[in-house]
Amino acid sequence: MKRVLLAAALAGLASPSPAAEAAPKLSLEQKTLLRCSAAFAIIASEQARGVESALAYPPLGERGKEYFVQAGARLIGELKLTHEQVDGLYRAEIKRLQDESATSDDPRALVTSIMQPCLLSLDASGI
Repeated sequence: MKRVLLAAALAGLASPSPAAEAAPKLSLEQKTLLRCSAAFAIIASEQARGVESALAYPPLGERGKEYFVQAGARLIGELKLTHEQVDGLYRAEIKRLQDESATSDDPRALVTSIMQPCLLSLDASGI
């Protein structure tokens, strides 16, 4: 199931599932896990495709994936969600980040603005 969640995120699936539409209330820490997981999935996917701007970040193929998986497990446990519901939350967040970036004057600005705190979160996680 972990690979299914990751594959969906890395594929950048744009349509949120019905589970994401009834999103639960998230704490600030849970929102950070979700947002950073989505940012790492986007950057890891771009790194795998050789996108130059993404290559400026540390490689996220392994550590970013592990953060994504552990964050998902934590959200499932803390919020009593199903894998499908967490998958829907990831899809919705990835889509939101992609949509906001696409409508910005600087498409990289949003992801760039959240990557520094997310990289700190990744380092603090011990992964």
